[in-house]
Amino acid sequence: MSLVEVDQLSHHYPGKQALDNVSFRIEKGRFHALLGPNGAGKTTLFSLISRLFKVQQGDIRVNGHSLRNAPAELLAEIGMVFQQSTLDMDLSVEQNLDYHGCLHGMGGKLRKQRIEEELRRVDMFDARKQKVRALNGGHRRRVEIARALIHQPSLLLLDEATVGLDPQTRASLNQHVRGLCDSQGVTVLWSTHLIEEIHATDPVTLMHQGKVRANATAEEVCQSCGTESLVEAFAQLTAVKKTEQAQQSEGASL
Repeated sequence: MSLVEVDQLSHHYPGKQALDNVSFRIEKGRFHALLGPNGAGKTTLFSLISRLFKVQQGDIRVNGHSLRNAPAELLAEIGMVFQQSTLDMDLSVEQNLDYHGCLHGMGGKLRKQRIEEELRRVDMFDARKQKVRALNGGHRRRVEIARALIHQPSLLLLDEATVGLDPQTRASLNQHVRGLCDSQGVTVLWSTHLIEEIHATDPVTLMHQGKVRANATAEEVCQSCGTESLVEAFAQLTAVKKTEQAQQSEGASL
C-alpha cells in the first residue's frame, strides 16, 4: 500500500527547471532511498512534500490526500530532518524538543512523555539538559531525528541527514532509522548521494538533472543496467549522454 504518491511533478525556478515530470510511490512502512548527485532535485522534492514550496505542476498525495489543499491534520503526519541543522544552538536538547511539541499543540504532560521516549530511543536522554552547541554533529542529528518524531508522524523525511558525519556515525544513524520502520511502522524517505547507505532490497528512486532515471529496488536497478554494483549503475544512469551534451551546446549557441 502506498503512503506517498508523487505524480508528474514538475517545478521551475527562474531560468531553471528543477524537477521534470517526476513520478514514484513510497510504500507504507518502508525505507525508501532517494538517490542522486548534488543538484539532482532531491531537496526541491523534499521542499514540495513538506509544503515549504507550493506545487506548480503535478501532484503529491499522502494517505490519498493531495498536498495542494492539505489540512493541518495531514501535514502533522510528516516529520522532517533538513540537510542543514535547524536546532536552536542556545537552547538545551530538551527545550528544542519541547518547543517543537508546543508547535504541534501537544499538552505539557504528553510533551514530557514523548520527549523522554524519543530521546531514550536515540540514546540522548542523559544529554537532555545540555545546550545543542555543546554536542557533536552526530549527536545533533540524533536530536533532530528525535524532534522530528515527537509528534508521531507516519512519514519521516531525511534530506542528506548524514552529510559531514564520520562513516561510523553515518552507519549508526542509518541503522537506527531503518529500525523505526520495523519497530514503529514509520515510512522513511532517505535522501542521499552516498551509495553505501542503500541496501540491495531497498526501493530506490534514482534522480539526475531533475528527472527519475530509475525506480526499483537497488538490485533490480543493477539488473536492468547490467551492472554488478549500484555504484556502476549510478555512474551509468547519471552520466550525461553525448546526445544530451550536443543538445545543450546547440541550445547555448542559439
